[in-house]
Amino acid sequence: MARAARAVLCAGGVAVLLSGCGASAARVDGARAAGERFERALASGDHGAACRLLAPETRGQLEQDQKKTCGEAMGEEELPQAGAVRTTEVYGRQAMLRLVGDTLFLSQFSGGWKVVAAGCTPQGEQQPYQCVLKGG
Repeated sequence: MARAARAVLCAGGVAVLLSGCGASAARVDGARAAGERFERALASGDHGAACRLLAPETRGQLEQDQKKTCGEAMGEEELPQAGAVRTTEVYGRQAMLRLVGDTLFLSQFSGGWKVVAAGCTPQGEQQPYQCVLKGG
């Protein structure tokens, strides 16, 4: 009996140590949900909803570049059809969602997760992503 108790305690200790290395499930789920809401808004043509999910700097950059309101400018962006989320990685207050047809970068703000960049494609292992929509 004591041996079984030690095994359970050891396994529990390992789980605690490993969980400290990654983001909590709630943080991963929150980032993923925000990315999915953003993609659903784009797919349905609800550009106002998509704009509300943008980080303030990204929204400002879009409006400045296009010289239009975010909703009008978002309708003219050539963002890919994203599809389902394949992976979600969270590092502190930053997240990267790899979808079937897109990669999104998000940051956590006091109001929740917001999209910092969208329409992102990798440029090689040592190069930054190239993004259609991003903040300044």
